[in-house]
Amino acid sequence: MAKDPSVNNAALGAGMVCYMIWGIVPLAFQVMGRQGIGAWEILAHRTLWAVPTAFLFVLLARQTPQLLQVLRQPRVIAWLALSAAIIAVNWLVFIWAVNNGRVLETSLGYFINPLMAMAAGALIFRERLDAIGKAAIGLAAVGVTIQAIALGHLPIISLTLAISFCAYGVIRKRVAADAQTGLLIECLILAVPGVFLIAWLQSAGAGHFTASLSSAAWLLACGPMTAIPLMLFSWAARRIPFSAMGFLQFIAPSMTFVMGVMQGEAFTPLRGVSFGFIWCGAAIFAYGAWRRSRLLRTASIAA
Repeated sequence: MAKDPSVNNAALGAGMVCYMIWGIVPLAFQVMGRQGIGAWEILAHRTLWAVPTAFLFVLLARQTPQLLQVLRQPRVIAWLALSAAIIAVNWLVFIWAVNNGRVLETSLGYFINPLMAMAAGALIFRERLDAIGKAAIGLAAVGVTIQAIALGHLPIISLTLAISFCAYGVIRKRVAADAQTGLLIECLILAVPGVFLIAWLQSAGAGHFTASLSSAAWLLACGPMTAIPLMLFSWAARRIPFSAMGFLQFIAPSMTFVMGVMQGEAFTPLRGVSFGFIWCGAAIFAYGAWRRSRLLRTASIAA
């Protein structure tokens, strides 16, 4: 029997919305940065205020029994602790980068990530990697090499973001916990050190939560800004092929690329060539995803 296409359509829509949110979020971090709020403090508040939002998702999905069940499984908790640590690294690097004039490097990282996800899908989930996919990955590798030449060093920020988010997606796809339950446990794990950091900053007079109503509002908003797209990502990632999920990931870096250029970041001809190779890889990847979807649709109709 063919799969219900509405399930894939719903997952596709959830994935699109999550990446559009991630494309806008850097502007919020930049507002907080201009108020003097550092990356570590923003990260701490993200982890803390994401907990009530994530808990609300668990209640709405009626997953409280599953939550209690997962909490009794040390192996699942250990995997979620690992995924939480990995996504925390991703968040911290991203926040620091967008608040220090490195938006274009974050854009490059998330352009690379879908191609890295495709390679991971082939290596880990045994998803078939055809000639189109290999060509896309090859072009991305050339683009990264040229970017390294343009910068004078490896694009550490870009590679860190790409590798960490790809690893997070791999783990979340394998963990036996629904999106809402897994997200809540991750947030709870990260909130523990987050609370201690916030308390220390506030006691030292360096915290911004009580500095002004504006600062408090932005820091509180970190919760929904964190939990909503991450929940949508986790939910979608479990319902569509890992390589197909990568196709949607071109939305956010396209938005941040425009943002970085408009904010006046250095965009030399060599960096332009680097992005050109990445975009060619992305275009080939998109064509491959479209071609596979047509073949699957044809096969489904025939079945």
